Amino acid sequence: MEILPSPTSHLARLTFVAFLLTFIAARTLVILIMTRRLPDLFLYVGGTHVHHLNYGIFLLSAVAGVLLFAELNRAQRSICALVYGAAMALTFDEFGMWLHLGGSYWQRASFDAVVLVLGVLGLLGFAPPWRHVRAHHFAVGGVLLLTIAGFSALLVKSLSRANDKLTPRLMEMEKNAPNERSEKK
Repeated sequence: MEILPSPTSHLARLTFVAFLLTFIAARTLVILIMTRRLPDLFLYVGGTHVHHLNYGIFLLSAVAGVLLFAELNRAQRSICALVYGAAMALTFDEFGMWLHLGGSYWQRASFDAVVLVLGVLGLLGFAPPWRHVRAHHFAVGGVLLLTIAGFSALLVKSLSRANDKLTPRLMEMEKNAPNERSEKK
């Protein structure tokens, strides 16, 4: 007999997948536009670039309104979970920009926030229900945490070096990216 995930786990899994795919798509599109492999698809209003975190905020507001004021069936809640995941990805992809009120798109804070949100959604969607957690789950979880901590400690220097090499390239790409003023010339 197959055990189906709880409705909450199902919605968290949908949110996780939508979040991950939207984040990958957003980063890919931005890189392709900034390297001029795609035309400038950015929206400009009065000479101001409207960042995609704004689309995420509007979608989050819409989903919240629907969930508060409408009675939804399971399929409709699933659609809300997908839209919610996409909206969260659009918003948290630019987390560093709204945390620091500007700056580069390539801020490390954005990537860290995305990883954190994916981790929480992954736990909500894929961890066993608390009532089913047994001693062996804690043992496996402890070993996993120790392994991750050790792996992270080993990679800190490597990631720092990679960040030192990649950041200048990404900043240069962003500086040379298309914008409304350069396109009008």
